[in-house]
Amino acid sequence: MKIKQQSAIKRFLVQEFGEQKGLLYFGKQELFLQNIINTTKGKSKSQFKTLTQTILPRIALYRILMNYEPDTNVAFDTMRKYMIDIIAASKYRSTAKMEKVPGFFYIYKTAFLKIMRTTDLQDSIQEHGRKYYNITITRCLWHDACVEHGCPELCPLFCDVDDVTYGGLHKIGFSRTKTLGYGGDCCDFHFFQK
Repeated sequence: MKIKQQSAIKRFLVQEFGEQKGLLYFGKQELFLQNIINTTKGKSKSQFKTLTQTILPRIALYRILMNYEPDTNVAFDTMRKYMIDIIAASKYRSTAKMEKVPGFFYIYKTAFLKIMRTTDLQDSIQEHGRKYYNITITRCLWHDACVEHGCPELCPLFCDVDDVTYGGLHKIGFSRTKTLGYGGDCCDFHFFQK
């Protein structure tokens, strides 16, 4: 199974640590990733796909950095840089491009709500009106995976990606007062038309 994110992780590690150390870390990350993919059981097809393509590569990267960088701040700060500067920045650029489509807020709201009603990646309650929609998430695959793989402290970085993705958009406003990753009892997303 080809995991698209792996090439970005490889480039990032080489850029951060130099070719020799970066490639060493990447090789270790790939082995660790394959092991946790092989031991992942009891997931639906969509959960397994999201885990393997999105969540587990980042967990594997973090766990390898924790193993090989003696200063735990280096591991976390490196992951923060990857998640914010690479992942979140890319998601923001993509969403900002989509904003140019006429009727963007309505289209995005409709698609987002439909996904949240039908997905098994989260348990959520949706509420919406003409110029807003709220999503309250009480269970999240990202949070569950971080806890299951012994790195709950990584989950807030997944939450932070949302802040960058939706922050600064021209047609959609975004706020949240708590997340599961930051220790809340839910993630309370509030989106509104600007």
